[in-house]
Amino acid sequence: MKYETQKVALPFFMVAMALFALQIIFGLLSATVYAWPDFMTGIMPFNIMRVSHTNLLIVWLLIGFMGCTYYLMPEEAEHEIASPTVAYLQLAIFAFAGAAALIGYQFGIHEGREFLEQPFWVKVLITISFLLFLFNTSATLAKGRKTAINMVLMLGLWLAAIFWLFAFYNPSNLAVDKLYWWWVVHLWVEGVWELIMASLLGYLVIKMTGVDREVIEKWLYVIVGLALFSGLLGTGHHYYWIGAPSYWQPIGSIFSTLEIAPFFTMVLFAFTMFWKGRRNHPNKAAMLWTLGCPTVAFFGAGVWGFMHTLHWVNYYSHGTQVTAAHGHLAFYGAYVMIILGVMTFAMPSLRRSQPYNQVMNMWGFWIMTGAMCFMTFTLTFAGVVQTHLQRVLGMNYMEVQDQLGLFYAMRLGAGVAVAIGAGLLIYAFFGPRRLQVPDSGTQMTAGPESA
Repeated sequence: MKYETQKVALPFFMVAMALFALQIIFGLLSATVYAWPDFMTGIMPFNIMRVSHTNLLIVWLLIGFMGCTYYLMPEEAEHEIASPTVAYLQLAIFAFAGAAALIGYQFGIHEGREFLEQPFWVKVLITISFLLFLFNTSATLAKGRKTAINMVLMLGLWLAAIFWLFAFYNPSNLAVDKLYWWWVVHLWVEGVWELIMASLLGYLVIKMTGVDREVIEKWLYVIVGLALFSGLLGTGHHYYWIGAPSYWQPIGSIFSTLEIAPFFTMVLFAFTMFWKGRRNHPNKAAMLWTLGCPTVAFFGAGVWGFMHTLHWVNYYSHGTQVTAAHGHLAFYGAYVMIILGVMTFAMPSLRRSQPYNQVMNMWGFWIMTGAMCFMTFTLTFAGVVQTHLQRVLGMNYMEVQDQLGLFYAMRLGAGVAVAIGAGLLIYAFFGPRRLQVPDSGTQMTAGPESA
């Protein structure tokens, strides 16, 4: 590590991966209920499984973003983290808040708003943790070098914190509630989080290709402009059927269609930079994640989002398994993969081992990515069948669900494969190291070494 305080990122990564494992467990439980509806009905209702699954996703992604920021900020700012103590404190607060919310869900303690189910006092703790994080990283940036990478990253993080404040606004009118509810949910995942993703991607490309920073920064500004231009008004595709004015239908259709542009630009950016730069970086696994992230995000967030974003299509497909297909691949490609990519790049230096279990890491990549793609295809087919039977032919909802059993069984199988891939990846990160040493220009396995 160039800066000693980069080690602050390690506990963030450890907590994030623990929550990632829990998220997968609750996802498997939820998928099992789809295949066998009576599964665990007397122990844990499906809605509790689902809220645990989705909340764990949001919490571990946020902690992962924080860890990535603490790792790259010293290098980009050329300055140590302002206060490692504050970093550990805000991690403890955030982890406690997340654990308290998760335990509370098991006893039916929640506010009932999808993704924002956390009790009020938990939201307050999350806000305090986020403010400590922003204070710490902004102070580091103020004392050091300003680059496009860390400026765009901090812009995305500050905007994420600002839009989080709408989670506290809970109007009694359901239509008004949904209008502002999307200001958190959509403007995070299809707006400001894209800035965080783009900056992390830019950092990895700079570190591994050797392409001139100015070239990469120009690409970054284009990606950020496209993300903000399309993502902010693209929120309108959520306003089609909640009682909002009718002008949101053309606005939502036009701008959400353009949301495919920043993801396509990220694909061009990553592959062009690796083509122009060197491709002999020793961390081949990190290169794989860096190229895989924009590719899968383009299909999951871009192509699958475009499939049902136009209002005359969404009229039929809204709320079906098509939405689930898009959501799973989009989250995985855009945000899960970029965090795992930064972790893959950072873990050798954090563990003082260069490089490390690359083959196992890459097996984890291919198994998880392949399983997520298979799950997406399965849910897409299920959604098309569901849309036709339920929305076109007018069959009863539960009658249609009986016709989708095969698809749900395949989705469960894909979930098991994701769990296997995640297990390999976690072991590659935190298990015994396998040192690889250069021999005649090639990388050879030297043998196991305990951590």
